[in-house]
Amino acid sequence: MIRYCLPFLLAAAALAQPPLFTSSLPREEFAARRAALMEKIGDSVAVLQGATEDAAYVKFRQNNHFFYLTGVESPRALLLIDGRDKSVTLYLNPRNERAERSEGPLLAPGDEAAALTGIPRVLDRARFADELKKLAEERRTLYTPFRPESQAAVTPDRSAVHLAATAADPWDGRPSRELVFREKLHAVSPNFEIKDLDAILDAMRSIKSARELALIRESTRIAGIAMIEAMRAAKPGMYEYEIEAIGDYVFKKNNAQSFAYFGLVAAGTNSFWPHYHAAQAQLKAGDLVLFDYAPDYQYYASDVTREFPASGKFTADQRELYGVYVKLYQALMTSVRPNVTARAVMQDAVKKMDAIMAAYPFSKDKYRAAAQRFVEGYRTNIGRSLGHPVGMEVHDVQSPQELLKPGYVFTIEPALTVPEDHIYIRLEDVLVITATGYENLSGFVPETIEEVEAAMSGSKVSIPTKR
Repeated sequence: MIRYCLPFLLAAAALAQPPLFTSSLPREEFAARRAALMEKIGDSVAVLQGATEDAAYVKFRQNNHFFYLTGVESPRALLLIDGRDKSVTLYLNPRNERAERSEGPLLAPGDEAAALTGIPRVLDRARFADELKKLAEERRTLYTPFRPESQAAVTPDRSAVHLAATAADPWDGRPSRELVFREKLHAVSPNFEIKDLDAILDAMRSIKSARELALIRESTRIAGIAMIEAMRAAKPGMYEYEIEAIGDYVFKKNNAQSFAYFGLVAAGTNSFWPHYHAAQAQLKAGDLVLFDYAPDYQYYASDVTREFPASGKFTADQRELYGVYVKLYQALMTSVRPNVTARAVMQDAVKKMDAIMAAYPFSKDKYRAAAQRFVEGYRTNIGRSLGHPVGMEVHDVQSPQELLKPGYVFTIEPALTVPEDHIYIRLEDVLVITATGYENLSGFVPETIEEVEAAMSGSKVSIPTKR
C-alpha cells in the first residue's frame, strides 16, 4: 500500500476542487467591458442580477449579460456598476459550508473573490438593499436589462416568444424575472428612473474581441468535427438520434459545456421542417440527411449545417439540385466584404447567381424553377436575409450597425426548396468580418459533392488544431 503524507493530500485536494472563477477569458477582458459600460451610462448606475440555481440536477450556467461583464459563475449574484464614481460592486451569497461539502466551494464575498475576479468590492448579497437606498437618496438613474435572461440554448428571439406565450396563457400569466426585479427596485424608491440596459450591452456584444473570436473559432471547430464524424458514420439503417449522439459525444469529448441549440437531424423529407428535431426516423438508402448542431463552448456558440447522402453517394437528381445550390451558396459567400450593407452583398451575389443559372444544365423544369425562386428571393429581398449573428447565443444579439464591421460574426444559411417533392437543401457556415474581407470559420467542413463523398468514403479531412 502506498502511503501519502498529509501535505500531499491537501495539495491534491486543492487541485481537484472546482474552479472558483472562469478560465475562458482573463479578468482584464471583463474589466475592460465594465469600463466601456461606465462610459456609456455616464452618471447613471447599471444593476444586473445573475442567474439562479436550477431546480433540476444540471450544471449551473450564468446568464450571458452577467457573464459578459463579470465572468462570475455563482448563483444569484448581483452587480452594481456606478458610472459617476467609476466603481463596481459584486454581491454574492455568503459561504454555505453544508452545500460546499456536497458540491465543492463556490465564490463567496471577501478578498479572495476580489482578487480572482478583479472586482475590488465583493460584498454579501444582503448589503445590496443598503446600497440601493443610498442611490435612491441621490435620485439616480438605474439601467437594468428588460429582456428575459439568456442561458445555454436560450436566445433573445426564443425568450421573447416564450414570454409572450406565458403572458397570454390564461392559466399562467407569470411576469418575467426581469419585470419583478424592476418592481423590486421601484419598491425601494419610486424616485428611481429605470432604463433598459439591453440596447447598450447588445451594441457592445455585437462586435467580438480577438479573445471572443478564439472561443467562437473553437466552438466552430468542435461543431465541424461533429459534422465530419457524422458523415463518416452515416449509413442506411441508422436512426436520426444516432447521428445526434455523435454530436453529443464530440461536444463532450472537447469539453463543451453543452449544446447551443437542440440537434437538428433530418433524414429525407423530414428536412422540409427547418427546425425538425424529433430524431426518431431511420435513415434509408437515397435519403439526404441534414445535420445542424453546434456546442456551447465556454459561453460561446457556433452554428454549422451540412447535408449528406445516407448511402455515401449523391443520386443523379441530388447531384443536380445540390450541385446548383452549392454554386449559388458560394456566390453569396464570395460577395461578403467589410463596411458594406447586407443588401449590397446580396445585390452583388445576384449578379453571380444569374450567370450560374444561365450556364447550369438543368434536366428538370421544377429544379430550375426552385433555383430561380432562390435567386429571386435575393433579388427582391423578400423572404431573404444575409443570415443571423452568432456569439454568446446561437441567434445572438442584433447589431445596431447597418454596415458589416470587422469583428461581426454571423452565419449564412439560405434554403433551396422544392415544395411539391418536400425537398429542402441548406448549408450553414460561420463567417467573421475582417478588415480586408472575411474568415469562414467552418470552411474546413466538407461542402461540395466531391468533398462530401470523399469524406464519407474515408478520405482524410484536414481539421484545424485547437489554438
